[in-house]
Amino acid sequence: MKSKIPSIFIVTLVALFGCDRTNAADDDFDTLTKLAEQGDAAAQLNLGLMYKDGRGVQRDDTEAVKWFSKAAEQGKSDALQLVGFMYARGTGVAQDDGEAVKWYRKAAEQDHIVAQFKLGVMYAKGRGAPQDYAMAYAWFNVAAANGFERAKEARDMVLKMAPPSQIETGQSLATDIFDRIQKGKQVAGAE
Repeated sequence: MKSKIPSIFIVTLVALFGCDRTNAADDDFDTLTKLAEQGDAAAQLNLGLMYKDGRGVQRDDTEAVKWFSKAAEQGKSDALQLVGFMYARGTGVAQDDGEAVKWYRKAAEQDHIVAQFKLGVMYAKGRGAPQDYAMAYAWFNVAAANGFERAKEARDMVLKMAPPSQIETGQSLATDIFDRIQKGKQVAGAE
């Protein structure tokens, strides 16, 4: 009797929890690879995670970036954030803060709270973009509004360091960013 559990579900479990590539895992990896090669963004992301973490395959950061990038090209927010992370760290690609900011921004605009936080960090430190406490405050505030606790702490640190005029600007920017993201979600939901 053939299992009714969809193969992508099994493959996702393998990607998340890992296992040695033997027997069923080999089949699952092969299925995931086939789906990824056919353009399935979720499979591409999961395959990238397997390579990044060395779950079921030999760890290969370059291969991870390749698959994350393919999923990111399709707008997958987790993949966008991970490509930014790989560039920020120089893992699997040459370290490039400007590229990291570009990818973090794309994910952040899709309401990815980790990317929102990391984008705030990049602005606060002047990595990949000019140091801008107003923008840092704005992105920390958006991430905090979405429930990211570390963003609240970072926002409060910027509040202590930046002049009041930059905090005012940052608050205004945060409102604009938050509204823009919400409108984007409404448009996406209507399609």
